[in-house]
Amino acid sequence: MNNTGKITAIVIMLFTTVFYGQRRPDREKIKSLKVAFITERLNLSSEEAQAFWPIYNAHEEKMEGFRQRERMEIFDKLKDLETVSEADATELLDAYMALEEEKRAENKAFLEKLKQVISAKKTFLLMGTENGFKRRLLRQYREKRRGGL
Repeated sequence: MNNTGKITAIVIMLFTTVFYGQRRPDREKIKSLKVAFITERLNLSSEEAQAFWPIYNAHEEKMEGFRQRERMEIFDKLKDLETVSEADATELLDAYMALEEEKRAENKAFLEKLKQVISAKKTFLLMGTENGFKRRLLRQYREKRRGGL
């Protein structure tokens, strides 16, 4: 079995373990699955991987920080939209737009850093791979839910 086949087998085993072995997969297991999925798809050289993963992990941490801020600073305050004044809604919308601008700037900086360590083609492949991982994760979650009902 070649390396790609071995990695594919490991990814399938990890997916199976996470989604059929437990009720609620935790973030660390999902993160491990994502790393394996990205590693397999991008086929990074050891030099590329050594430079890529610190940049990628730092970016993921920043994006998680943005998601937490979005939830805590904006959407938690909108749980009962009927009681929010127009002035408060305007303020929250301005905060949301500022946060979106910060995310855009972070994504641009991330892509600039990636350009220095992996090819443009692999950068686009990464974007597609991340979306593919999300789709696979959601599909397996839905299948598990249907089977458990």
